[in-house]
Amino acid sequence: MAGTARHDREMSINAKKQLSQCSDPIEKLRLQCLARGSSGIKGLGRTFKIMDDDNNRSLDFKEFLKGLNDYGVMIEKEDAMELFRKFDRDGSGTIDFDEFLITLRPPMSNTRKEVIMQAFRKLDKTGDGVITIEDLRGVYNAKYHPKYQNGEWTEDQVFRTFLDSFDSPYDKDGKVTKEEFLNYYAGVSASIDTDVYFVIMMKNAWKLN
Repeated sequence: MAGTARHDREMSINAKKQLSQCSDPIEKLRLQCLARGSSGIKGLGRTFKIMDDDNNRSLDFKEFLKGLNDYGVMIEKEDAMELFRKFDRDGSGTIDFDEFLITLRPPMSNTRKEVIMQAFRKLDKTGDGVITIEDLRGVYNAKYHPKYQNGEWTEDQVFRTFLDSFDSPYDKDGKVTKEEFLNYYAGVSASIDTDVYFVIMMKNAWKLN
């Protein structure tokens, strides 16, 4: 259900084009991530998780700079400092990891957010605001998964892998929150030009009414 390869290719080309004309540091970073396809922002998140040595879910400037370099983001130190200051809203000298990813998320229309939340509500059978393995039973069919068919994985392993693709790279806990679900689809959304097409894709993928 991830962004298709064709969308990812188109998005990558568009992002690279826009990069050459872009001067806003946040937009520059966003475009560098999107140039890697729909999971680019999530990939940066994964890199930051590795950087966060003390596991406090926040990054100081040194960790931030190292994370950008390790992910291969081309950025001058001055630009990185300006970026860091923009993300460090309270001037504490650290940036909150989740807030950072939300700010970096490409903007989406309400139409798109609504259909994403419709899919979330369908998957969240218990209605507690979190998708778990229990929620997926009867909603997501694991039996068609090739690794289930060849006996390599159990049904629960298929569910868990499915959840991990949406889960925050910070702590893959087998639970997917609304924010994590939105973060994932913001990447997919960036590769799709029109709201109409995005809505059709979501409705087909999740069999929404």
